[in-house]
Amino acid sequence: MPNMSLKKNPMPSQEPDVRNRNFNEVALGYSEEQALDEAARCLNCKNKPCTQGCPVAIDIPSFIHETAEGNFEKAYEIISLSSSLPAVCGRVCPQESQCEKYCVRGKKGEPVGIGRLERFVADRHNSSADGKIDLPKPNGHRVAIVGSGPSGLTCAGDLAKKGYDVTVFEALHTAGGVLVYGIPEFRLPKDIVSKEVEGLKALGVKIETNVVIGKTLTVDELIEQGFEAVFIGSGAGLPRFMNIPGEGLNGVYSANEFLTRINLMKAYRENSETPVMRPERVAVVGGGNVAMDAARSAKRLGAKEVYIIYRRSEQELPARAEEVEHAKEEGIVFRLLTNPTAILSDDGKSVSGIKCVEMTLGEPDASGRRSPVEKADSEFEIPLDCVIMAIGTSPNPLIKSTTGGLETSPKGGIVVDENGETTRENVYAGGDAVTGAATVILAMGAGKKAAASIDKKLRG
Repeated sequence: MPNMSLKKNPMPSQEPDVRNRNFNEVALGYSEEQALDEAARCLNCKNKPCTQGCPVAIDIPSFIHETAEGNFEKAYEIISLSSSLPAVCGRVCPQESQCEKYCVRGKKGEPVGIGRLERFVADRHNSSADGKIDLPKPNGHRVAIVGSGPSGLTCAGDLAKKGYDVTVFEALHTAGGVLVYGIPEFRLPKDIVSKEVEGLKALGVKIETNVVIGKTLTVDELIEQGFEAVFIGSGAGLPRFMNIPGEGLNGVYSANEFLTRINLMKAYRENSETPVMRPERVAVVGGGNVAMDAARSAKRLGAKEVYIIYRRSEQELPARAEEVEHAKEEGIVFRLLTNPTAILSDDGKSVSGIKCVEMTLGEPDASGRRSPVEKADSEFEIPLDCVIMAIGTSPNPLIKSTTGGLETSPKGGIVVDENGETTRENVYAGGDAVTGAATVILAMGAGKKAAASIDKKLRG
């Protein structure tokens, strides 16, 4: 019997005034009863409109049908045919602008909670899995993957399932890329990422950490070692700044550094060997998911006042609506239509405040968003002791500068064709290394496309 409720089953979560003082996961996940009830809302449409919004083409109605029938392991198998990281995607994918955007139930109510069901199915599998995997028959081909973020892990997983000998090279000491250094524990617990990585290792994927491609080894040397194809999924780890006065002061962080210290190095723990400032008053400049992560992390470090400073209005905020809502619930103050012009210091060494101007919205820019225009005589100051810049990142130029024949765009992204192949034969790329900072699922889609192209090229 279908469930015709117009509302999704709400996601159980920690209370705002409790969770903003700890780094435990905010969303607690569906119970079996809630999952069965939510799955029953799916109409199992024959034309499957939701699948057109999924960058990795999961057969969404089929996995939800099996969930509704209580066949949770079968549902997991269906998801796993398309996704190497289901427990991750169920937590951090922007389903509201992808699969759920096309859900028929969303026309007269709320769409089916596809992401919540994916998370439930993946967590259910991970809690009961015995670790046994039927290994594919080796096909005799070797492929190197640069970077163990979502695009690299997806490419590695898809190729390993086809029998490839795959080695992943990771610059940091822990595999996972942005999943471990960028996304906070309260959104994506690191043991979830670890389990997904272990699942790939069980398929035969080898992971070598502390290897900086372009420094420790080059792409050319990987090919000389017998790798027949190389996939570059090195992400976009080069932070951008505004180039305003005061950005070199003590107490100014890039969001990358701030979040890496907290997420990867666990600087929020009392016994951590990695220091991080525990500020009283913080401004985070930017309006994306990274800005929300930085602001909410600062709040959990004990900050009394945390501001999001963004030069457009709330309608233009690029962050997920859910992340904005959680930030507001946790006490983050939004200073919208505001733009910083200088970071201030009383002693010439450390941050004491930020100088801003008010903005108004003019005509749309090239992206379709209305361009912010400064208001005359609107300058004001906010007293602070910490500023975090979260205005975007670019691909690191290290691989480009050490790899012959690799073309990049004016913004530093690696140029690829429709198959994900670069201007260097048998060298492929995807994810943020190509597009600049984007979503986890789009990076996974690029890794999946490249894996299919590599397989077609090497095995015809």
